[in-house]
Amino acid sequence: MIEEILPPGVCSADTRGEFPESLLLPGERHAVRDAVERRRREYTTARVCAHRALADLGAAPGPVLSGTRGEPLWPLGVVGSLTHCEGYRAAAVGRAGGWLALGIDAEPHAALPDGVEEAVTLPEERVRLRELSEAEPGIRWDRLLFSAKESVYKAWYPLAARRLDFRDASLRICPRARTFSARLTPPWAVVGDLTLDVLTGEWSVRDGLVLTSVALRAPAGPPGP
Repeated sequence: MIEEILPPGVCSADTRGEFPESLLLPGERHAVRDAVERRRREYTTARVCAHRALADLGAAPGPVLSGTRGEPLWPLGVVGSLTHCEGYRAAAVGRAGGWLALGIDAEPHAALPDGVEEAVTLPEERVRLRELSEAEPGIRWDRLLFSAKESVYKAWYPLAARRLDFRDASLRICPRARTFSARLTPPWAVVGDLTLDVLTGEWSVRDGLVLTSVALRAPAGPPGP
């Protein structure tokens, strides 16, 4: 499913099932040895998806451990992202020569819990959400906005190495093209000559899920397979 909103050159794997902990690599098993069962299941299946995506990319096998804020640590020369929600796990990876960063997110296609929309949106975004809901009430636009901001953060953090609050990005959703753009509040991340002030992505709603992705192409050179 996630591959439908990822560009050529990005490899992915996803599942609506679960994989056993026996498929984890040694360092990964150690990372969740004291975790509760739900966390172990999420971690295990997302990591197995990561292993499969890396294999499709042709990357050497190895554990996908976590950084200080829980971000996945990919092999040298690889960028990627993981996501998990109830009943769905996915991983996406690409060659660092072709991609600066990737961000993916999956959410249940349901309304956000009470109070969350106000906590994660700007006033102008709430106006846009009302307009979208009036035009196309069959889509949970609040959940889609939340997911898109998660994907933006996952692509942003490895480059900027600093937090990005939900209210640090003003999101616009294009329902016809199934894309979105996020205008970020300064200070922006700067990578070489590239200023990351606006990030764009794609979205999909199907089979009870909201899926979003951000793929930041490297400034020069085509993405590798």
